[in-house]
Amino acid sequence: MGLMDAFKVRKAITLHNKGDLQGARAAYEALYAAGVMDQNYLLPYTILLLREGGEEEAEKVKEILRKVEKLPGLSPQQRTEIHVNYACAQYKLGHLPEAIHLLEVSHQKNPCGSTYQTLGYLYVEAGDAEKGLPFNEAALEYDDEDSICLDNMGQLYYRVLNDKEKALEYFKKALEYKDSQIDTLYFLSRYDLEAGDREAAKEKLEKALGGRFSPLNYATKDLIQKELEQLG
Repeated sequence: MGLMDAFKVRKAITLHNKGDLQGARAAYEALYAAGVMDQNYLLPYTILLLREGGEEEAEKVKEILRKVEKLPGLSPQQRTEIHVNYACAQYKLGHLPEAIHLLEVSHQKNPCGSTYQTLGYLYVEAGDAEKGLPFNEAALEYDDEDSICLDNMGQLYYRVLNDKEKALEYFKKALEYKDSQIDTLYFLSRYDLEAGDREAAKEKLEKALGGRFSPLNYATKDLIQKELEQLG
């Protein structure tokens, strides 16, 4: 990679870090179209595609990651990121068993926060309490302040085990560590509605709507907008 390409890579990443997603995506696309192969921009590019796109973008993520995996000098952390992003693309395309299998293999080789977070959620999506409960317990032993893992455990109890009382403990704790977490706010709004407190539910949903959605959000932007419309 030449000096000019290296400069363009740094500029694209800077745009992304500053929140200019449209500018970053355009810069990433230009680099990729020009055949610049550098994991330092390709990995954040795949994250942006997963967050902002649909099935077409998910397929492109898989294409990009297959190329990135062949690049020299990848760190263990980057290899894990490749596996996590590929699994997210598979999940987005409706291939949940394949996504779970990929992350199970990756987690065995390199257990870390991102695999605990992602695989823990996918077990919930699969409705697999047999694997999901001990795995999410292990995730919280690894980091008991991880708001995503706490939310995963809350969703497991709420959605799979049908124990809303136990789920509430985890949702409340998740909110303590990250008060803007979209799914946590959504599920806590369920308790508000059950208690007849529409205003409290509306407040949480409005806050959730202002967050950055990902493929691993149970509560989609459309779902939250529809609920707010119903609440008036």
